[in-house]
Amino acid sequence: MAMVPRPPHEITGNMTEEEKEFWRQPDGLGYHPCIEFSIEYQRASARIVKERRRFLVAKVSGGVNQQRNQIVDAVVFARILGAALVLPFLKVNVIWQDNSEFSDIFDVDHFITTLRADIRIVSSLPPTHQIKRSTIELSIPSNVSPFWIRSKFMKQLDEDGVLVLEGLESKLSKDLPLDLQKLRCKVAFHALRFSSPILELGERLAERAWTGGPYIALHLRLEEDVWVRTGCSPGLGQNHDELVIRLRSARPDLLTDRLNMTHDGRRLAGLCPLNAKAVTWLLRALGAPGSARVYWAGGQPLGGELALRALKDEFPNLMSKYTLAFAGELEPYRNKSSVLAALDYIVALSSDVFVPSHGGNLGLAMQGHRAYAGHRKYVRPNKRGMAAMAETTGENMGQVVRRMHRGLMGEPELRTRKKGRDVIAFPMPDCMCRRRGSSLAPTFWPFS
Repeated sequence: MAMVPRPPHEITGNMTEEEKEFWRQPDGLGYHPCIEFSIEYQRASARIVKERRRFLVAKVSGGVNQQRNQIVDAVVFARILGAALVLPFLKVNVIWQDNSEFSDIFDVDHFITTLRADIRIVSSLPPTHQIKRSTIELSIPSNVSPFWIRSKFMKQLDEDGVLVLEGLESKLSKDLPLDLQKLRCKVAFHALRFSSPILELGERLAERAWTGGPYIALHLRLEEDVWVRTGCSPGLGQNHDELVIRLRSARPDLLTDRLNMTHDGRRLAGLCPLNAKAVTWLLRALGAPGSARVYWAGGQPLGGELALRALKDEFPNLMSKYTLAFAGELEPYRNKSSVLAALDYIVALSSDVFVPSHGGNLGLAMQGHRAYAGHRKYVRPNKRGMAAMAETTGENMGQVVRRMHRGLMGEPELRTRKKGRDVIAFPMPDCMCRRRGSSLAPTFWPFS
């Protein structure tokens, strides 16, 4: 199935200049996907794709976007070690108890075919190989290089014939040699396509959202565990704030960072998710009309409808996968959080404007994928600046907020401007160029 992006909606009709500016797409400066591997990489491929003696098994965890990141790195690990890759094993999600397998979420044949010139991928270990306890590696430090990987694992892999890796999240260096950066992009933007049932349902939902006109997609991080982990308050009143405090006290290990900061300190530092009230204020300040159609992605928020009330009061045309789906369409996936997240991904990717309320794997994946597919508008909220304004009102407020977000609207941005940036979130300049590149085109867009 060929996947071709639909262009953003043409903005017409009676709109203010601020509203037109809100829907206007950033200038992509002529950049487009450009994945061409060096002669040395191609020569090495001739040997690596024939590997039948050494195998890498990767066990990946987390939600679907964490899984995607770890699968990308598993492919790169296999390439560095010159090993064949067994289809990654998806561990049961401990929070949502989702026991989906790789083939339930991703298109296996497409994954193998797309990467056949880079590594050999097999569905299972051959009977001649067994997983030994000594082959399982859990303690991989952060920011490891190809040299470290070869030094650490090559001898063990040669002796045992199989290596099992767990805990791959954010372990591989973000600053790899160029060919390996391009391989990351090839996996993320071309090889990892959702399975046909998910893709077909996602297309239907995206079509229903898209045909109604331009729309905004929000990734709202309002779930109970998010408030507990971030050390922030949901702002829904005393009862909900106290609930979060009790849960955090019972599980202090869940607090992810900066243990001594208060909620107000975190909020002023821009470390807290934006609640619905803050997201609403941002959208209106940026010029979004009240008639705008808004799709919200994410899990069920703490507080339910109360958590979304401020958003719905200002933007009554509020949509979600639950409202776009027809009766029975979501029923097979009721307890499949990974599938529901994948549907959100597809609908959000085709939106005219995307806004995350907090960081996270979906936000970063969406940032890079929208850039790779032509720099579709992506608003990166300046949460520190917004906290300082304290939801100011006034005639010039919109101008101040728009100025504050200049350069944070999905414009082309070089990964190399800052060390340690992930190429999946910042695909320029490693995977995008201004000259005519390879014939590879994004294959993950939800419309054929």
